Amino acid sequence: MNVQEVNFDGLPGLTHHYAGLSFGNEASTRNQFQVSNPQLAAKQGLLKMKALADAGFKQGVIPPQERPNIAVLRRLGFDGGDEQVIAKAAAQAPQLLSAASSASSMWVANAATVSPSADTLDGRVHFTVANLNNKLHRATEAPTTEALLRAIFRDEQRFAVHPALPQVAMLGDEGAANHNRLGGDYGQPGLQLFVYGRDESLGVAPQRYPARQTLAASEAVARLNQVNPRQLLFTQQNPAVIDQGVFHNDVIAVSNRQVLFCHEQAFVNQPALMAELSRRVAGFIPVEVPTSRVTVAEAVATYLFNSQLLTQPDGSMLLVLPAECENNPRVWRYLNGLLEQDNPICSLKVFDLRESMANGGGPACLRLRVVLTEAELRAVNPAVLMNDALFATLNNWVDRYYRDRLTQADLADPQLLHEGREALDRLTQILQLGSVYDFQQ
Repeated sequence: MNVQEVNFDGLPGLTHHYAGLSFGNEASTRNQFQVSNPQLAAKQGLLKMKALADAGFKQGVIPPQERPNIAVLRRLGFDGGDEQVIAKAAAQAPQLLSAASSASSMWVANAATVSPSADTLDGRVHFTVANLNNKLHRATEAPTTEALLRAIFRDEQRFAVHPALPQVAMLGDEGAANHNRLGGDYGQPGLQLFVYGRDESLGVAPQRYPARQTLAASEAVARLNQVNPRQLLFTQQNPAVIDQGVFHNDVIAVSNRQVLFCHEQAFVNQPALMAELSRRVAGFIPVEVPTSRVTVAEAVATYLFNSQLLTQPDGSMLLVLPAECENNPRVWRYLNGLLEQDNPICSLKVFDLRESMANGGGPACLRLRVVLTEAELRAVNPAVLMNDALFATLNNWVDRYYRDRLTQADLADPQLLHEGREALDRLTQILQLGSVYDFQQ
């Protein structure tokens, strides 16, 4: 049976801007109020998708959400027609307009946690939408994320899409960015490693930045996804690295099949975790990067670990990296040395993703991994799967609707709302999604 991992990448939206909304994400804070280029952001994302599809990796697209989110602004007390709501928010609370206009849904590693059918008790692929309740600009994404996932994974005999957990702090859930799967072939049962930042019962947490993922949330997601209890493991992220800007586990670790590529400071009691993984994962290969070669600060600055680790047809692995890694001499020296070591990682591929990176999201942030059998892949909405025709169509769509310059002040322009709605209405036709957005109802 041919089983493969399919990467579904988020498409940056028309309101992609730098507002510094994500406390704990150092790149987001550092680039606050800089001028963004939404058109370039979308094209950089599309180029990555197409290049990987051309290299033989199955690739899908997840569309952006409607922004600004007028419904949220109304719930915050801004009334009148849609244009009046925007004008009042811009005048009275521009930071709220910015949050309601965030294009952060592009980072679909936070969209949901996915458990493939080989790991679930009912033999379906399960998705639990993340509540993202640590940040206002992300906590509003869940309903549309659920609608989009249902429009892409429609067959309820093969797929189960669960709503987000309740919006309370003890159930903070950030999706697949804190989830790893380890094992042999994709079609074989794997070990699902859930990584949490804090355990409410112990109160062990970082001091500077928030720990966004809780143990209680990870346990609830595992139950909802019907993960076989024999294939579960929970571990805590090192609070010290969260305080250095590692706001999600995928900023300090990435896994693929039997390989875990991580920094030596990634986890609490890391030697014990590696021993447990060696016991439970056949052929487990840890690739731990020592601080002497790459510091945590360098890992955060370059997003070395926010990379994609992909299996090539010959069984070797490709590491997909942002250009920032190549531009850092120490990190690039380490990576070239890595290729000479005895591990499955044998090649590197670098992408220019600077628009996403400036807001704190690298290659791994932009994709949601879904392991699918041949039958399950046939049940996916085929219109979202990347090919030559879709690439050309989406590039033309971006050229037509996206601005090449955007500042926080530009969010007050009511025309931006109308441009976005027209663009998304057309996109739902291209991707054959139906009426998934509120304005289409």
